[in-house]
Amino acid sequence: MSSDRYMTAKESAQALDVSVNTIYAYVSRGLIRSEASADGRRSRRYLREDIEKLLMRRQARSNPDQLTQDALHWGAPVLESRITLIDNGQLYYRGIPIETIVDTMTIEEVASLIWTGNTAQADSLFDHDLHPIAQRYESMLIHVELDGADLTPVQAFQIVLPIAMADDLTAYDNRPSEIATKGARVLRLMTSVAAGDGVEHISIAEMLQRGWCPDDPQSISVFNTAMILCADHELNVSAFTARVVASADSTPYAVINAGLSALQGTKHGGYTESVEAFLNEVGTPNRAKQVIAARMRRGEAQPTPGFGHQLYPDGDPRATILLRLLTDLYPDSDAIALSKAVADNVYEIRGEHPTIDFALATMGEIYQLPAGSTLGVFALGRMIGWIGHAIEQYNDGQLIRPRARYMGNAPDAD
Repeated sequence: MSSDRYMTAKESAQALDVSVNTIYAYVSRGLIRSEASADGRRSRRYLREDIEKLLMRRQARSNPDQLTQDALHWGAPVLESRITLIDNGQLYYRGIPIETIVDTMTIEEVASLIWTGNTAQADSLFDHDLHPIAQRYESMLIHVELDGADLTPVQAFQIVLPIAMADDLTAYDNRPSEIATKGARVLRLMTSVAAGDGVEHISIAEMLQRGWCPDDPQSISVFNTAMILCADHELNVSAFTARVVASADSTPYAVINAGLSALQGTKHGGYTESVEAFLNEVGTPNRAKQVIAARMRRGEAQPTPGFGHQLYPDGDPRATILLRLLTDLYPDSDAIALSKAVADNVYEIRGEHPTIDFALATMGEIYQLPAGSTLGVFALGRMIGWIGHAIEQYNDGQLIRPRARYMGNAPDAD
């Protein structure tokens, strides 16, 4: 089907193989929503998603096994949510275009928007006096002995979270009115863990700037924007994981830890490391074309990591926003020159556009962030979405418990 959000009565009837009068009957029964046409005519238009839901119900009756299988692999959404809409290549939080959000809101206001439906509670939720910073946990992290590299921010998050949960007397209070406050507590705490910053009365973006780029105040707007762009992205694997854990009535701390476990996978947020390795392999702008060609010639499973997104065939708007901001702030940066050369050559050779992963990797190159910090920024932003999904799931009160279709050996007849 087309990616247009609306259909005419005739198109709806053809899609469902019914008469136009039947479409009107479906509307009267509440099965299809209709709106006045945008062109000012008296005709009505009908939401494509409602038509598709009716088609899926018909398929479920004729072939339920196939519908279930398809729905688990980039198919129909399996849960309803009021947080994020991806439509016609555009991204919206609570119905507001992402471009408007990054131009007008702080990350704290976006958290308030996603958790409560408005930005008015941002100051009260993120009251600095309500939330601890990481100093009380730093000695524990310092004494973690590893044979390999230092802890990445995400690894540190997963060590601190269970301790912080045990340290929080309200951790098991899952009343809806308390979840947003706990979300703010965890987000500030994890930002402090990532940045190693001990200053309490500053914003989340300022904490990252103080810890990672103390001589570059411009980075505050970049970190703020990057976290906003990563805040939620519909029912991706980590958001779905978070909802499943929340459906068991686990604490928000456990929800976030589960989301972090899913996020680190190489098919999800951990993919950023492949993008960073790709940029490092290219190294300089004049090597972009030969490296891309060599990777294609070798038959790499992902010859151009960080490019091409199933939901955004015409380009990921999140990448466009972040790359534009980085280019405006650092036009003479070597990292920007490298990023542009790679993006231009990938588009010329493969016709693919950058994704948010590529934009985050470019940000990491500009600031020379510590290992794993790019994924750390991604995780901090995405915690907002996980808490938002947890709130929806707590309110729903339903346990997410699909059944399995057994395919193993049959039991003995005896």
